[in-house]
Amino acid sequence: MKKTADSAQPVLLSIGKVAQRSGVATSALRFYESKGLIKSMRNAGGQRLYRRDELRRVAIIKAAQRLGIPLTDIAQALSALPDNRTPTAADWRKLSSRWQQQLNERIEQLLKLRDALDGCIGCGCLSMTACPLRNPGDEAATAGPGARLFDN
Repeated sequence: MKKTADSAQPVLLSIGKVAQRSGVATSALRFYESKGLIKSMRNAGGQRLYRRDELRRVAIIKAAQRLGIPLTDIAQALSALPDNRTPTAADWRKLSSRWQQQLNERIEQLLKLRDALDGCIGCGCLSMTACPLRNPGDEAATAGPGARLFDN
């Protein structure tokens, strides 16, 4: 690993070291890289080497995933960050503010789901027209007869 002349801290970290320090599997790091979420460079032997600031990006990715943010949304948000510095707390506030509305909507959906669950006891899902979870308000009827794929 390359080190600066005035510091014992490595400038570049191997994929194994990033995995160890972040708690993320090397396969996940390679996946994140394939999706453009993080970047590496290669040494002469082809080994991936990461700048130290990629650790912060990995931390942001993991925090956002725990919130249920899709990787595509995470990638879009990270693309707005500068490439040549470690993301800061201010960067995180900016990213998280983008996701607040999405999280509020998800919370609202989860509350509705929680409140509708007691109506499912004994239902057996025999009537899709009356199911508040899969077809609230018989929304599927507007699409005509036949099977439907729901995203509720």
